[in-house]
Amino acid sequence: MVLVGLSALVSALCIARGAGAVTPEAAQTAVAQTAVAQPVASPPAGAASAAGLASTTRRTPGEALLEQEEHSGIYKDGGVLGYGAARFFGSPVGVKLAAPVVAMAAAPAGGGYWLASADGAVYAYGDARYYGGLAAQKLYAPIVAMAATPDGGGYWLVGANGAVYSFGDAHYHGSPATAGGVPDPVVGFATTPDGNGYWLVTSHGAVYAYGNAHYYGSLGATNLHNIPVVAIASSADGNGYWLVQGGGEVVPYGDAPRLGSMRGHPPVVGIAVTPDGHGYWLACNDGQVDAFGDARYFGGDNHANPRPPISSIVADASGDGYWLLNRAAFEVSLDQPDPGAGAHIVAIAASQLGPSPDGGGYCNPYGPCEEWCSLFATWVWERAGVPIPRYAFVGNVYAWAVRHTKVLRAKQKPAPGDLVLYGTGPENVRASPHIGIVAQVWPDGEIDTVEGDAGPGRGKWTAVLVNGPFLPKQSFFANGFPIYGFAVP
Repeated sequence: MVLVGLSALVSALCIARGAGAVTPEAAQTAVAQTAVAQPVASPPAGAASAAGLASTTRRTPGEALLEQEEHSGIYKDGGVLGYGAARFFGSPVGVKLAAPVVAMAAAPAGGGYWLASADGAVYAYGDARYYGGLAAQKLYAPIVAMAATPDGGGYWLVGANGAVYSFGDAHYHGSPATAGGVPDPVVGFATTPDGNGYWLVTSHGAVYAYGNAHYYGSLGATNLHNIPVVAIASSADGNGYWLVQGGGEVVPYGDAPRLGSMRGHPPVVGIAVTPDGHGYWLACNDGQVDAFGDARYFGGDNHANPRPPISSIVADASGDGYWLLNRAAFEVSLDQPDPGAGAHIVAIAASQLGPSPDGGGYCNPYGPCEEWCSLFATWVWERAGVPIPRYAFVGNVYAWAVRHTKVLRAKQKPAPGDLVLYGTGPENVRASPHIGIVAQVWPDGEIDTVEGDAGPGRGKWTAVLVNGPFLPKQSFFANGFPIYGFAVP
């Protein structure tokens, strides 16, 4: 398994053995209002989305609706998994989103939360109020992070290019996007306790401080050994912060205490800090959660089968629980940015998102029970009318495109519907291990892909997942292997 995408999903090594929406903001508000119509009864210990209320419990219609929603979505977990005191208040299950959900922020009182998608759409649940979004704008770079103000009266959205957007009572204190930009994509955002400042961190560990947030150091000049930074979190008094690498290393700065790391575990995707700053939780993409310091363990999702890819962890305001975000639970059309001429291919690929219906052992609907990323990619092209055979080996896709269409060099800009060829060349399965379908191309050059045989996959039960956003030139850093070309349909 290898780390893929700045979202820190995991993609199975697809080494074949063969020879060779955006919903208008008014609709967002309507969805949110439906979700907050009635409160949910406190769940039992463990995952709120994994256990329903007892059949003898009386429920209001609103509670029953939320319970049903909690067990809905592509992975049947509602997308927002609550543990301990963290409760499920709703999610955009049943709404086809234009772009993937990428971030979550908790309301300070613990009675709600916000979700944000890459196109800047915002979804509010529980007592979290909707203060606006960016879905009506054409963003230069995808949204990658979100944070709420201390009183819950606003929030910030943050783009991969370092742009910071403020809503409600959130104040804008500056951004690197207006001062020459960032050399690497922004992947994390944290605010000071009073909300009068914030930090941004890039995948290479550079830290940018604004407002009353002070700079205490960074990993920007450190050899990260191709393990990207995935998150930043503030200490309790704002006089320090932690940086988290995908390999599980947690590096403290300022007065942030050193409490432990998760080296050697599946890729770590996020950190959530206890209210007093003397503890934190780390979450892996396979749903495993580890607690450090005074943080208590309330459960994880690493025993689910099929196992959903977890993309972040958010603490309940009381410190007595947390949420895990499974962004793969939500349907997406991937039509923002506009896929143009590749729309048909992208729509077919998006229609297949979710775990393989054929179960484990690499079994899949696109061919025999073997690593199936190439079988999926060529099946999509075939369904879209491209006369390509069903290839199990990625190198054969390259050879076919050279003969019949064309292959773009890795440094050239792909288009939605192209196939991204991972590795160093088409010579053999080791050099050409994986393939995906380019689904979204952002103006800043970042792409999102749809990839088959992706994980985490317990018992080799893998899935079709969205990977990204990431810059193709940084694919080795983001995904674990480079890109050697793009096959054009």
